[in-house]
Amino acid sequence: MAGGTGGRTETGPTSARRGDPKATGAWPPGADRADGRADPAPAPARNADREASEAWPPLAGGAGDRAEAARASARSAGPEVPEAPPSGAGRTDRRAEKEPAPVPGPRSASGGRSAVPPERAPAPEASERPEGARAPGGAFASPPPVATQLDLAVTSAPPPPSSALDYVGSGPPTYDPEPTALPAADPDELGDLVADTVLDGARYGAWTLRAVSLRGDSARYRGEPRRDALLTARFGVGEQTLVLVAMATGARATPGAHLAAAEACWLIGRAVGRTHQRLAEDIRAARRGDLKSGLHRLTDRSLGKLRASAVEQGLDPEEYSASLRCLLLPADPDCRTRVFFGVGEGGLFRLRDGEWQDIEPRVSPADTTGEPVLGFGSPPAETPEGDRLTMDLGIPTPPSPYEPAPEPPREPFRFRASVARPGDVLVMGTGGLADPLRGEPAFCAYLARRWSGRTPPGLAAFLADTQVRVKGYSDDRTAAAVWEA
Repeated sequence: MAGGTGGRTETGPTSARRGDPKATGAWPPGADRADGRADPAPAPARNADREASEAWPPLAGGAGDRAEAARASARSAGPEVPEAPPSGAGRTDRRAEKEPAPVPGPRSASGGRSAVPPERAPAPEASERPEGARAPGGAFASPPPVATQLDLAVTSAPPPPSSALDYVGSGPPTYDPEPTALPAADPDELGDLVADTVLDGARYGAWTLRAVSLRGDSARYRGEPRRDALLTARFGVGEQTLVLVAMATGARATPGAHLAAAEACWLIGRAVGRTHQRLAEDIRAARRGDLKSGLHRLTDRSLGKLRASAVEQGLDPEEYSASLRCLLLPADPDCRTRVFFGVGEGGLFRLRDGEWQDIEPRVSPADTTGEPVLGFGSPPAETPEGDRLTMDLGIPTPPSPYEPAPEPPREPFRFRASVARPGDVLVMGTGGLADPLRGEPAFCAYLARRWSGRTPPGLAAFLADTQVRVKGYSDDRTAAAVWEA
């Protein structure tokens, strides 16, 4: 045949007996005709011309170029060798340096030889094929290998080390790192059960939210329910969208602490949701005074309903109570005001330029004490006539039947409205997170290193970071972090 994709192929033994210099590089080796007989090998003088005409893809240039390529191929071939399997990859590399660079292309479907025959026979698997040498022109002397899972395991970069630690600090905590016992369940009150861990997240405008609430090591070991509750809610649409993050902690060592915490979150969520349009307008307009007074009123009203609910259930209002902490996040990308408010223990922190800042609102004595009133508070320091009272006989005064019993002092209301900067991370947490952040430098350094990146962590990574344990801190841990773009 004159050439093309359907040219004949020569068997290795036949071409070797007839003195073909390129017998060891024939591809594919041992290809026979359909009738089972081997094709007769052409004369050695015409072998180079036939190789040039049967090459696929055809070499660039005219007939003169093909003849020159054939002569170069014939000169590069070694002396006659006996019948033997193909040699190693080293001979192919030397041959690729001498042969002209072909244009890479697919091999003939009918078994025709390629311009540069591979050095291995029979055809190896893709994962075992040696890497093709490059010709001077930049083309591959043999088809490039196909990446497989085996190749990737060797050539790809090693995976990054695990970002999660079990604990930090002086030593391992006393309890196991994983849950041990489940809380007891009432078959008639299955709706009162709470999960061990709650995880949530969102992204609006210029901020990204991650929130988690998980049971402490002590409660996991003793089979107690998680006393912390977490609520994330969105109110409104478009630029009027307002996101509320509320977290509460029930009283310690009380049976219904987890129920009180959940009810406190529901009550404040209902109050904020009904007035979210007004709150969103006040936040965008930076009306700090209106925000503080309005949120104080909503908080007092919600906690008052919680105490009334305790009375209805026949419970002690002091036991059926909860601390409450909230964040208001507007979805408007042009508004970077973040509002915090709440009552009770916990912490508010800001991670800026890799350093932690404790921005928990300070409460002055004027916020918790006031002028003494009849039946409540301390007696005046002096009488209206100017006589100072210097002796206390310690005799209790019986309560008057005409006056209501005095209420115990309430927790002070905390409020803070701040403007976020790009790159800031605002973190709000219950006491289970705030206490180790304030008391363990290794925990602060670990979270600062993990959360100072350009992008916020995913939900799984955020959960792994927040559940790093610290010896001596085994309470429930609830955290909400806001990354500013």
